[in-house]
Amino acid sequence: MSEEVATAAAIDLSLVDDCLERFFTVSSARAQRFGGSSEELWRVLRKASIGGKRFRPRMVLTAYAGSGGTDAHAAAHIAAAYELLHTALVVHDDVIDRDWSRRGRPNVAGSFRDNGTTGGLPLPTAEHRGMSAAVIAGDLALAAAPRFVESSGVTGDARSRLLEILDDAVFASAAGEMADVDLSLGVMPTVDEVLAMERAKTSVYSFEAPLQSGAVLAGAPETVVAALGAFGREIGIAYQIVDDLLGVFGDESTTGKSVLGDLREGKRTMLIAYAATTDCWPELSPYLGDPDLTEERAAELRATLVTCGARAAAESRIAEHVALARAELSGLPYDLADRLEGLVNELVERAR
Repeated sequence: MSEEVATAAAIDLSLVDDCLERFFTVSSARAQRFGGSSEELWRVLRKASIGGKRFRPRMVLTAYAGSGGTDAHAAAHIAAAYELLHTALVVHDDVIDRDWSRRGRPNVAGSFRDNGTTGGLPLPTAEHRGMSAAVIAGDLALAAAPRFVESSGVTGDARSRLLEILDDAVFASAAGEMADVDLSLGVMPTVDEVLAMERAKTSVYSFEAPLQSGAVLAGAPETVVAALGAFGREIGIAYQIVDDLLGVFGDESTTGKSVLGDLREGKRTMLIAYAATTDCWPELSPYLGDPDLTEERAAELRATLVTCGARAAAESRIAEHVALARAELSGLPYDLADRLEGLVNELVERAR
């Protein structure tokens, strides 16, 4: 991606931040009418929305600019809708996973739990308060996301289409989250079942829907919108496999994610689903899901994931889906295809 394009993207993202800041300022002022707990809820939710990479807004803005869009106000609002949706889904996902922190800091549930214990509540009561607050906070963010579409100034068929795409993304994510819960409880899923779950849970709202929304907002033809959906599907699946690889083999100083977490959780990723079909599985299965897994034992599990072919299989699937994504670029306008090729290159570099 050229320096000129990168600079333009940075300016656009600052407009997204402005939209979100106005939203939280107005919401915080409204909360004052309902007392301290409501004010705390909005303060913690706002904090949870800060510090991300604004990845979903980047998808919206990339597709919008590449399709010839010029209305910065409208684009920033649509992009903000997907960032707020992301915040909502992350907050709810932490509740489902019973997590109290994110990126090394207390998340919404953890903040309310810690405030409760500081105030003298016994730990079980404080934890209930924390999880309850996180459910409510996620609901607030989820309900507010479509309001950014409505405040974008877009009218007519485009407005209806944008709301439909956003609604479909929420629907898919809920289905994927439920599938994730069920896959973690039953027999070991197949590789394809894991990837289908990850696509529904994350890829649709992170890639497919934002890219299509940017194109719809710019007035792109339906053929372009459809091609962006297909591109988003393939690059989104590849991105999720990369994420699973980094969760076991990554550099913590670069990713900010523990390389013990997935193994200690026994997370059903493509790596694990593939390994379960190999003769190496008895060497792995007794230790997956052990919350006290040591780094030394984890190093042995990583070595086994390599020797059994799981890592190579994951890398092969990444290459396969990246190739399918690139194939969709041939039918797109040059400027849009060029911007998306930059996105593909960024993904590939992330996997190295």
